[in-house]
Amino acid sequence: MLRTFSVRRITADGAERVTDRIAEEEPLAILVKHWQKDAAVTTNLAVTMRTPGHDRELAVGLLLAEGVIRGREELVDVRALGNEPSNEMLVELARGADFEAWRLARNGFVSSSCGVCGKRSREAVQQDVPVLEADEFRVGADVIHSLPAALRSHQPGFAETGGLHAAALFTATGKLEAALEDIGRHNALDKLTGWAFLNGRVPLRERIVFMSSRGSFELVQKAAMAGVAVLATVGGPSSLAIETARALQMTLLGFVREQRFNVYAGEWRINSK
Repeated sequence: MLRTFSVRRITADGAERVTDRIAEEEPLAILVKHWQKDAAVTTNLAVTMRTPGHDRELAVGLLLAEGVIRGREELVDVRALGNEPSNEMLVELARGADFEAWRLARNGFVSSSCGVCGKRSREAVQQDVPVLEADEFRVGADVIHSLPAALRSHQPGFAETGGLHAAALFTATGKLEAALEDIGRHNALDKLTGWAFLNGRVPLRERIVFMSSRGSFELVQKAAMAGVAVLATVGGPSSLAIETARALQMTLLGFVREQRFNVYAGEWRINSK
């Protein structure tokens, strides 16, 4: 995940040669083995630049975000091709998974920053993304205030490099269940939702996803595809992220830091004093 480089560091007091720890970045090709009538076919789905590690989760999370898979019964296997560490992952779908319908509905290249790729508008995307049903899930403001410190203690890569994003899964009481890092914020979320999918946790209706990034439209899409009820970010959201979260009845929080945060959508899930 990390590499070491010799660099020249310049300060107001002069220059010195130091060793710096850097986040690794390499391409990952994701291939999908699916069925066309009675024949097994392998298709190149995407190439994404990522920090190696938890590649199985990343591949599964991307397919979940894209709507290629929705239930565990549609996934047969996910494995590296060739010797590990490998920059190729093969996802094998069950016969009942309709990959062709997904492919024909898309008109663009898939990347990790996609939520539901190839869709031209928020309205078109919402045809594929499930709207959250009414629920009784509530989170205290004190729990939200505790998230940044809890996440920092589970970001070893960021602590060494300052160059990795993180996505973490919390319960309503603030218990951290998983935290995964990547050089890309989209990849970090795909790794997290892929982990949840492989561990039978999806949909994440009674969980909080907290991210060390801003809240973009694509992240709202990806979270919604995993059934996330509450998405919180250290940075601020975009206008389209807010509009989409409101339409999907998701709770969207921004600027979660320094004992404060803003509620942009789904404020009924947050219990404040």
